[in-house]
Amino acid sequence: MTTDRMLDRRADPGARDDSGSAHPTTSAVSRRVRHVSTYTELSHRVRTAGLLRRRYGYYWSRITAAVLAFVGIWVAFAFLGDSWFQLILAAMLAVVLAQFGFLGHDSAHRQIFRSNRWNEWGARVMSGVFVGLSYGWWQSKHNRHHANPNKEDADPDVGPGVLAFTPAVADARRGLAARLTPRQGYFFFPLLLLEGLALHVASIQTILRQPLKHRWVEALFVGGRLGGYVTVLLVVLPPGKAAAFFGVQMGLFGLLLGGSFAPNHIGMPIVAPDQKIDFLRRQVLMSRNIRGGLAMDFALGGLNYQIEHHLFPNMPRPNLRKARPIVRAHCAEHKVTYTETSLLGAYRSVVRYLNQVGLRGRRDTFRCPLAMEFRG
Repeated sequence: MTTDRMLDRRADPGARDDSGSAHPTTSAVSRRVRHVSTYTELSHRVRTAGLLRRRYGYYWSRITAAVLAFVGIWVAFAFLGDSWFQLILAAMLAVVLAQFGFLGHDSAHRQIFRSNRWNEWGARVMSGVFVGLSYGWWQSKHNRHHANPNKEDADPDVGPGVLAFTPAVADARRGLAARLTPRQGYFFFPLLLLEGLALHVASIQTILRQPLKHRWVEALFVGGRLGGYVTVLLVVLPPGKAAAFFGVQMGLFGLLLGGSFAPNHIGMPIVAPDQKIDFLRRQVLMSRNIRGGLAMDFALGGLNYQIEHHLFPNMPRPNLRKARPIVRAHCAEHKVTYTETSLLGAYRSVVRYLNQVGLRGRRDTFRCPLAMEFRG
């Protein structure tokens, strides 16, 4: 099924119009059809530019470089032996594992190979064997996020957790959590140091408790990878240095991954559970791009082009940069707000937003730009 036909099937004939009516008026139907056609037009431009074609050379070179770096770090680890200089290798390992995480993400989105099977197993191997995370856990969670970014009761990334991402979650908190929430933004980046460990725990819990496709394969990959990792550390290093190596690697890994995801949607408009938005606006208005050159592309794994990624999830990573001017011009033509900022600017917005969520009665963050987009 083509992208255009898939989008046509996404159009919801029962979507509410701006007045809240459950039955669309003629103008509401016309507006929805126009919104669908604007995405169809953009999709045609992107396809005509050849930006959905596979980039085998790019990905095979990236995969090969990541594997060689991974092997090289462990060879150096064996030669270095009992030394505190191992912590340098721990930091290098965190960087390489973050790159495997980005590659697994790309493969799960069908960006690397034409074959769905190759993409699925590529993601499963890179995530499980090299990083130690469950592909099945990630796939379910991430698919729900892409379908409804920043939508309450639909996007798991804004659901209840350690941090409150919506006023409803913040208002439901009690006790110590309620007292800390108004300043939760200041805790966000320190908490990212625990994100790597949290991802591993969530993966193990999912494998043990939930039915997964190829569950036993995932259990073998993730269990073997984590068990082998700890065993090697304890064989080569005394317990104290082994714990330090593990802590540095896991903390930096969480900071790198979390730091790449944080700017994407936090601080962008929150969508009410019953609010209907056409596909183009749903993906553009809730996403934020990060400015920067090739170094930013490497550090954020292409997620700095979050708008283009959400509009075309199967677009190969190196093509996102080329799609940006096309998408930006299209959004300007149709008066759809396109948000792009620096990395530091995005992080400031994240901290400010999280703190504002926790302050009862201060909800200005949630009045724009989504409401303004539709009122305009």
